[in-house]
Amino acid sequence: MKYRRMPIEIESPEQLGYANIRCNLTESSVSDLRLADLGVDLGDLTLAYTDHRGRRDLRELIAAEGRDLTADDVLVTPGAAAALFIVATSLLTPSDRVVVMHPNYATNVETPRAIGCSVALLRLEFEQGFRFDATALRALLDRDTRLISLTTPHNPTGAAMTEADLRAAAALAEQSGAYLLVDETYRQMHFAEPTPVAASISPRCISVSSLSKAYGLPGIRIGWIITRDPQLQETFLAAKEQIVICNSAVDEAIAAHVLARKEQILAPIRARSRQAFAEVKQWMAAQRDLEWVEPSGGVVCFPRIRADSGVDVDRFYRILNHKYGTFVGPGHWFEMDRRYMRIGYGWPRPDELTEGLRSIGRALDEARR
Repeated sequence: MKYRRMPIEIESPEQLGYANIRCNLTESSVSDLRLADLGVDLGDLTLAYTDHRGRRDLRELIAAEGRDLTADDVLVTPGAAAALFIVATSLLTPSDRVVVMHPNYATNVETPRAIGCSVALLRLEFEQGFRFDATALRALLDRDTRLISLTTPHNPTGAAMTEADLRAAAALAEQSGAYLLVDETYRQMHFAEPTPVAASISPRCISVSSLSKAYGLPGIRIGWIITRDPQLQETFLAAKEQIVICNSAVDEAIAAHVLARKEQILAPIRARSRQAFAEVKQWMAAQRDLEWVEPSGGVVCFPRIRADSGVDVDRFYRILNHKYGTFVGPGHWFEMDRRYMRIGYGWPRPDELTEGLRSIGRALDEARR
């Protein structure tokens, strides 16, 4: 494999240093929780190796999210990033073709490239509302296609597939002999009723998710892979055992505690996210230089600077970053034009979000040619 660092990681707030950022609108998750917020007592926890598949009570809690799923269908991983890596490296060879929804979380694109696969991009277009198009997907499939990689709700756009979309994609995977990987990290943050867990639809479907984005727990590194194909599950387990053997006992204990109280923990998170989204929506309505596709889920949106705005895009980012100390996710993080920007509204404090949005507006005004 040929690795290269991704711009989204090189330029991440962790690398820039949080102390150097006044308003951080780059994050694609909700606010990080503290251990004290969870009410968990780990005093009696034995710090031993854990079940290589993940502790059973945790897998049962994860499986309960979907219909006709069991703990044996679940493999717990060190975050969704590891889950995506395990799936890609287990299934793919350099001779394979992968169809990936684009734009996307960089790992979904870069890992197949590092393996040497042919990568075809299923482009989500602004003009079509960033909607999934089954006809476009069908046109990209050929006999070498091994994996179809989709995300819903989508990062960075906030667009969400419908259940009919998911079932159409699963049917195409079955017909073509490919596997369908669905990154469901934001499933708990649908604005409407969430779609089914993809793995419950077909044995050709693989679901990946985590506690990082919707729960505000990226520090415990807990994700998972769900598939109803026992042979595939064994392959993923073998990969995990060769990479990390098992998960942290501490991380899994916290995760089990959280998922056993899921609604109690998610309720205030969702309420804060709804308030933040309402503010962003109201702010966007007043922006003459920006246009967007209103999100259907998640905690990010992906507006763009209007082509006829007269705004010098590079100057805009310089002013935004250096004068106002405000950071967003620029389009090049997602191999898109820099007129696009990902605004994360779920992570900042309310005052930070308000100031950050105000700074974007001011930087746009000042960057006009």
